[in-house]
Amino acid sequence: MDSITAFLRIRLSAGDAHYGGGLVSGARIMELFGDLATEIAIRHDGDEGLLRAYETIELFAPVYAGDYIEGRAVLTHVGRTSRTMEFEAYKVIAARPDISPTAADVLETPILIMRARSTTVVKAECQRLVSGTPRPVEAGGDEEE
Repeated sequence: MDSITAFLRIRLSAGDAHYGGGLVSGARIMELFGDLATEIAIRHDGDEGLLRAYETIELFAPVYAGDYIEGRAVLTHVGRTSRTMEFEAYKVIAARPDISPTAADVLETPILIMRARSTTVVKAECQRLVSGTPRPVEAGGDEEE
């Protein structure tokens, strides 16, 4: 199996804050994981697929409005229609409202904030690619020549 990875880096805004003190809900990070899963399914199958389940979700550190988060995902298993993926999210820049409203620190060592594993399902009839390569046309099909 070819390993497919995906990365996203975003800044969490005041609009992402859900709790007092600018604290962002872990559900916001799960949205990033969903976007990463979608990218991997598109790269592998040419179709977004549908999330079936999260097998594990672990929260390690809080995130706040103004923090920069990097999400990483890797395809770890391919079944006939299922795709297992593992995710990690790291805080790479930390907002510093204790110094000033616009202060932030680039973190020398990123902080692991969340880890998860999920399964996405791509229906067999929707799999247009085989590990990122167009699926061969079946002989004797209805395709025009």
